[in-house]
Amino acid sequence: MSSLAATDAPATASPAKVIQPAWVRVMHWINALAMILMIMSGWQIYNASPLFNFSFSRNITLGGWLGGALLWHFAAMWLLMINGLAYLITGFATGRFRKKLLPITPSGVLHDVKAALTFKLGHDDLTVYNYVQRLLYAGIIVVGVLIVLSGLSIWKPVQLYYLVMLFGDYPTARYVHFFCMAATCAFLVVHVALALLVPKSLRAMIIGR
Repeated sequence: MSSLAATDAPATASPAKVIQPAWVRVMHWINALAMILMIMSGWQIYNASPLFNFSFSRNITLGGWLGGALLWHFAAMWLLMINGLAYLITGFATGRFRKKLLPITPSGVLHDVKAALTFKLGHDDLTVYNYVQRLLYAGIIVVGVLIVLSGLSIWKPVQLYYLVMLFGDYPTARYVHFFCMAATCAFLVVHVALALLVPKSLRAMIIGR
């Protein structure tokens, strides 16, 4: 009877592992929205005074004109700065950055790049980032800090002259800001491509499991 009862008892499924905690998911999507708004409005601002011999199509810009683009850019700037700062503080305070992003070694990155190019890079355990992911995520944090500092230098060059001097001069700060934007766009392309190639990682960023 005891064996029969044990057999007839309903199996209890173990709870799914939490891949991305709630605070990570919320801040991730807020950052994504703010970055897209800043990039599109930034392209419209760039068109008003191009650094290079090209301009961005109005179909992919935001604001319609320089004044409108500036309003969008500043609104998204505060959203990105506040949310990004909260993300950094929480990431360091909880030890998430240390656990997820370290260590990063040249040999590890090279190994995982070769594995990715030969379609042998495993994604079985989404709680562990491979070396390519660690490098990309750590790099985009550095780029984010640079783009904020250079953006503040461009916005208030007189009041924040010490930031301008950090980059050398005002024109150099503009170039740094532009190339950081380009690096962010490249990161987003790779990030979205990887999410599409590994759909369960996208699901984890939506529902956490």
